[in-house]
Amino acid sequence: MEIMELLSFQNIVFYVVAAAIALCSVLAVTSGKLLRAATYLLFVLFGTAAIFFMLGYTFLGAVQLMVYAGGIIVLYVFSIALTRSDKDMRYKISKARLFSVLATTVVGAALVLLLLFTNGFALNAIPLGEELPSREVGMALIGTEKYQFVLPFEVVSVLLLACMIGGILIARKEK
Repeated sequence: MEIMELLSFQNIVFYVVAAAIALCSVLAVTSGKLLRAATYLLFVLFGTAAIFFMLGYTFLGAVQLMVYAGGIIVLYVFSIALTRSDKDMRYKISKARLFSVLATTVVGAALVLLLLFTNGFALNAIPLGEELPSREVGMALIGTEKYQFVLPFEVVSVLLLACMIGGILIARKEK
C-alpha cells in the first residue's frame, strides 16, 4: 500500500519536473552558448512555476511565469539578440578552480542536508488542494511583521530595475 502512495500521479509529476529542473539548471550553467543558457534558464523557471501550481499556489505560479519567465528572460533574449553576442563561451578551467567548485558544492549540499534533517517543516500548514486567498498573500507580501515580505518584495523590484538597466546598457553598447 505504501508503494502505491509513493507512486501517485502527483509524486510522479513532481519527480519528472524536479529532474527536468535539475537537468536544465546544469545545462544552463555548462552551456557554451549564451542564448542556449538563457533558454535552459527559461525551462528552469517554467519548472519552478509548475511546482508552485502543483502545490496549489496559483498566485505564486502566475507571478513566477509573468515576472521571471515572461520579463527577465525576455530582457536577456532581446539583449543577446540586439547585440549579436551569441558567441562561444567555453573557457578552460584550472584544476584549482574546479576543486574549489566541487568543494563548495559538497559543503553547500552538506549544509542543506543538515538543515533538512535537523529542522522540522510545517508540512500540513495549508491543506493540500486548498489555496490561500489573494488578500492574505498580498498582506503577507507588504507586511513588515514576522513572516511578512516587504523587504524581499522591494529587493525583487530593484532586481527587475537592474535587469532593465542592464538590458538597455547591453543593447546600447557600442562596438
